[in-house]
Amino acid sequence: MDGVVLRPMTPADLPHAHALSAELRWPHRPADWEQVFVHAEGIAVERDGEIVASGLRWLWGESHATIGLVIVTPACQGRRIGHRLMSVLLEGLEDRTVLLHSTAEGRGLYERLGFVRTGEMRQHQGISQPAPLVALRPGWRLRPAGLNELPALQALDAASRGMRRDALIADLLHSADACVVLDHDNEPVGFAMLRRFGRGHSIGPVVAPDADGAKALIAHLAGVNAGHFTRIDIDFDSGLAEWLESIGLLRVDAPTTMVRGEPLVTPPSGASLFAIVTQAVG
Repeated sequence: MDGVVLRPMTPADLPHAHALSAELRWPHRPADWEQVFVHAEGIAVERDGEIVASGLRWLWGESHATIGLVIVTPACQGRRIGHRLMSVLLEGLEDRTVLLHSTAEGRGLYERLGFVRTGEMRQHQGISQPAPLVALRPGWRLRPAGLNELPALQALDAASRGMRRDALIADLLHSADACVVLDHDNEPVGFAMLRRFGRGHSIGPVVAPDADGAKALIAHLAGVNAGHFTRIDIDFDSGLAEWLESIGLLRVDAPTTMVRGEPLVTPPSGASLFAIVTQAVG
């Protein structure tokens, strides 16, 4: 009745979806949309034949999902399009734990749909500066990742994120500009990636057993990208915010981490997720 139609998103819709994110001044390049869409299911919302909203969901295994890149053009906000879009994205996910990172504007909608706040992220960015290398204890070292180590990196990501995302980690490892592994007694216990994203490069994911290990990984990649625009999205509880600002990566945003369903389960000790891939995929 109001001319609004929701339908599955196709690759042909990606330029229109990118235009929506650009309208909000989100930094995503067309290539960033393409990379995450490969692993996603999307919904495009048309009004009178024009795409005015979009959203993606990613299904990880049988028990988990993430939702992101939920956008409604400002001209159509206040018409409950976001609610209708989210309702479709959530169809069939009743038995899954669903994770998303919310802007301040979207938090009320997500709460009404059953999401609860579980934490906060901190988005840091800027021109990274050469960072003093973090001294590692005997038996610990940093080294480049090899493509043959993909199963180990997938296992570390799954343990730290609480869900298996094997296809995503495989894609990121093959496309990353750099991937560095933290070893303890010749066993990989953490890793971090430097990837093209948005206005420059992004560091993430970052998985490590403790904050010192995370700093060592990030300092190495920040040094690799010194003098260039760098972004990293960290868990607020990581304790890394002040240190990141000391190497030129200032806080610019603070999205809310929200979950619907059973809480994510991560090991009480071992690998922890210090920086996410993107706010969209988690």
